Order: sequence, then structure tokens, then C-alpha cells
Amino acid sequence: MTQAAPFTEVWRGPFLESVHSGHAVICDASGEIVQAWGDPTRVILPRSSSKMIQALPLLTSGAADAYGLTTQQLALSCASHQGAAIHTDRVGTWLETLGFSDDEFRCGPQDPADKDAHEGLIRAHETPCQIHNNCSGKHAGFLTLTQHLKAGPEYVEPDHPLQRACLEAFETVTQETSPGYGIDGCSAPNYACTLHGMARAMAHFAAAPDGSAEARLHQAMRLHPELVAGETRACTELMRAMNGKVALKTGAEGFFIAILPEQKLGIALKAACGTTRAAECAIAALLVKLGVLDANHPATLKRLNAPIKNWRGIETGILKPAASLL
Repeated sequence: MTQAAPFTEVWRGPFLESVHSGHAVICDASGEIVQAWGDPTRVILPRSSSKMIQALPLLTSGAADAYGLTTQQLALSCASHQGAAIHTDRVGTWLETLGFSDDEFRCGPQDPADKDAHEGLIRAHETPCQIHNNCSGKHAGFLTLTQHLKAGPEYVEPDHPLQRACLEAFETVTQETSPGYGIDGCSAPNYACTLHGMARAMAHFAAAPDGSAEARLHQAMRLHPELVAGETRACTELMRAMNGKVALKTGAEGFFIAILPEQKLGIALKAACGTTRAAECAIAALLVKLGVLDANHPATLKRLNAPIKNWRGIETGILKPAASLL
């Protein structure tokens, strides 16, 4: 089996202190590998990086158009958001339009990552609700499709019609038969595939014609980067840095994807150690390598060749991509 390739280096002064390794694949519109690092055949769980695939049945079923979903709602259906008011207000309105309440969600409550929202709950002596869950936009999409299908309320069960539709979409765009699934943090099944399969799926999205379900989803993500993640987050900041020309989506345990419509390329990568900083540095390096991200943009410099400072603000080292990525 091919070993993980060096991704990210942590230097302290003149000393290489640690190295993060991983696997990455860039695919073209035909699904062929343009370049790879590590093991393209590695079986992975893409986690939240697969949300745009899970949202495909929302459009292909006709539910999105039947319910008049906006580009903001489509972006939220692909989001791992901060739980800020910009996110929860929109998801709340979406729920009300469906005639549902927070109780219909099956994602579970989560303390919002957004500082203002977190402190607001404390001041109000309130506890987080399911709407604060980073996946509540995806689950609002799930509820929309569930209502459209007139299916039962337990929409996260693997044998539910909605999840069967998600599996069909996943196997179609990855061009693989999934070997199984794990249960994600939001309780929905997360289907496995090879890293090559996930990059192939992202290239499929990138090459999809205007008006297709795939194009409508990545266009919504690129149009509303603030809804896909939130302020200070890599997905939002890097999409803005590229002027909305590329769609990005992170996933738990060091996963990241990129959809490059102009180049008709897809990227999937997995940090073997599961750390966010390794995955963010690696995806930034590959986007710079492909000429779509400015290496000197402030959003890039937070993740690529980023200075490491101690508690006194003294620069003690640097986080930078391994030479093999460049």
C-alpha cells in the first residue's frame, strides 16, 4: 500500500519539529487522475465534504424547485456553519416555511462556534438547540425532501427513502459501489469511497453544465461563502480570496475538497493525522499550485507559510507545505 505523503511541516526556529502527512488526488473531467500524493485508492469517509452530494436528491427530485428554494438555502444545504445569526435565522425561517420546528431535526443540539451566538445563549441562560448544529442547513434540506417524498420522520435511518437517494447519488458521482458507511456527527450515514472516487465526484461537479443540479449547488456555495462556513473559517475566507471562482468544503478529521469549474478539476485530500491545520495548509498549497489562489493573499497566509507565535506574541516558527505539494 502506498504510504501517506508529507503534507505540512511545522518548524520551530531552524528545527523541523513535526510533519503532517496525507493523501490527495486531483482529477479532470474524465475522472482521470491529473496528479496524486500518497494513496489514491485509500478508502475514506469524506464526512462533511460530501454535503453537496447529499444535497443532490433535493434538486434532482424536484423538491428544491417545488418549494422555491433560494441560492442561500442551497448554500446552507451544503454548509458546516458556525451557528451565527446569519445561519440560524435563515434556517429558522426555512423550518417555519415547512411548518416544522426544531424538534423535527435529527442532528442533535450543538453549542455554536460563533462567539457572539455562544455568548448570547449564556447571557440569556439558554441552551443550544438543534438549529445551532453546524449541519442544520443540510438537515433543513433533508426535511424539505422528506416532506416532498411524503416519507417518515426518521430521515437519518439508512433505509429511509431519503438516505437511499443519497447513496444512489453518491455512487453515481463517485462511480464506485460504496463499501459501507459510518454514522456522522449529525447522525446521518456518511458513505465511504476511495479518495480517487471523491476527487472524481468533485471533477464531475466542476464539469457539470449550467442548470444541472451539480452546477446549481456549487454556484450557490461560491455565491454565498459566508453561509457555507462563516467568518474566520477557511472555506469562507479562501472562497472569497478566489473571488468565488472555486467551491471549497471541509470535512471532519482532516478532509477537504475543491471544485474548480473553470479548470473542470476536482480535488480531494485527507490528512492522515486528521488535523485541520494540515488539511487547510495542503488545500491552500494545491490551489496556489493550480494558479487559482494568490499565495500572498491574507487568507492564504493564515494557512500557508503561517507564522507560529507564542503567548507573548513572539514568532517562534512557521507552518508550511511540504516541498512535494509544491
